[in-house]
Amino acid sequence: MLENAARSILVQSSNVDLGDVLPQYARASILQTVRKYFGRLESSSVHFNREGPLYKCTVTIQVGTLKTMSGEAQLKDAYAAFRSALEKVAKQLRRAKRELREDKATRIDKDIALAERPILRRKAASSVRQPVHTITHLVEVAREPTPVELDQDSPYRIAAE
Repeated sequence: MLENAARSILVQSSNVDLGDVLPQYARASILQTVRKYFGRLESSSVHFNREGPLYKCTVTIQVGTLKTMSGEAQLKDAYAAFRSALEKVAKQLRRAKRELREDKATRIDKDIALAERPILRRKAASSVRQPVHTITHLVEVAREPTPVELDQDSPYRIAAE
């Protein structure tokens, strides 16, 4: 699927000769980044521009139905500018993936506490109410203190005496 998406990656420049290797490198890097985070590339574009002694690179990626993400970097080397801009987009993809995942722990007692708690309307200056539902631990493990052996010249032994 991503091999067909390589055609949807547009690499262009305004006043820079890109050669043959830089566009191939850009396509391969974008495919690798998208494969790492999502695997469904809709469209992507990379634009190089020369501003004085610096190369300016703008990377724009559209993945699935997510919003378009873009990164921009300006460095002395075109490859370094591309890598820096792609890192910024990769960070946005990583954060978007983290948002979509539901790996947060769910509170088991939350629904019970919300269902049993009566809805009370109070004034803003009212006192703090105690929770209706308290959580008790069913099993408590008591640990015996571990004996500590101290050397004869240890500063802890001298302090303890």
